Amino acid sequence: MASEDPHSSNDSHDFPKFDYRSSRRDFLLKLGIGLDVIAGALISIPIIGFVISAIIKRADPTWISLGSVDQFKVGTTRMVAYDNPYRIPADGQTAHISCWVKRTSEQEFNVFAVNCTHLGCPVRWFEQSKLFLCPCHGGAYYEDGSRAAGPPPRDLYQYEYKIEKGDLAIKAGVLPTLADPGTLPQSGRTT
Repeated sequence: MASEDPHSSNDSHDFPKFDYRSSRRDFLLKLGIGLDVIAGALISIPIIGFVISAIIKRADPTWISLGSVDQFKVGTTRMVAYDNPYRIPADGQTAHISCWVKRTSEQEFNVFAVNCTHLGCPVRWFEQSKLFLCPCHGGAYYEDGSRAAGPPPRDLYQYEYKIEKGDLAIKAGVLPTLADPGTLPQSGRTT
C-alpha cells in the first residue's frame, strides 16, 4: 500500500488562469473612480478655503484721507474717489472706489457707499430733488441715506469717519455690507 503524499509533485494541480486583459467594464469603472476623485478634490477646495479663512485674521481697515474738511461746504453732497489700500495689480480700475460725502454741519458728515443696497449699482445724487437715485431698478434714497422708494431693502451703507488734523478720513479697505455694515445713518462719526 502506497501512502499518498498531498505534496507530491506527481499530482498536477490545475490553477485557474487569470486573464489580465482589461474589459470595457473595468476601464469605465476606473475612469469613473478617477473622475469622482477629481470632482471631490474640486468641491473640497472652496470648503477648505472657507475653513482656513475663518482662522486667518484679516488686516484691520485703514483710515484713508478724503481731503481737507474745508473742501466740503455745509449742506452739499459731492462724490469723492479714493484708492483701495488693499489693491492688487489685477484690480485695475476697480481699485478706485467712490463714495458720497455730505457735510451736515461744521463737524458732522455723512459718508455713503456709492452702491445701491439692492444689487450694488452705483447711485447718483440729484441736487434738485435731494435724492440719491439708482439707475438699475429705480431705487431712491433721501439725502440722509434712508430708503425712499423702490426695491432696495435698506438704507445706504455708511463709512465710519473721523476728522483728524483738519482732514476728513474714512475707515476704508472694506466696503460696508450686511456682514460688516459700517455704521447707522445717524451715527457715522468716531472720535
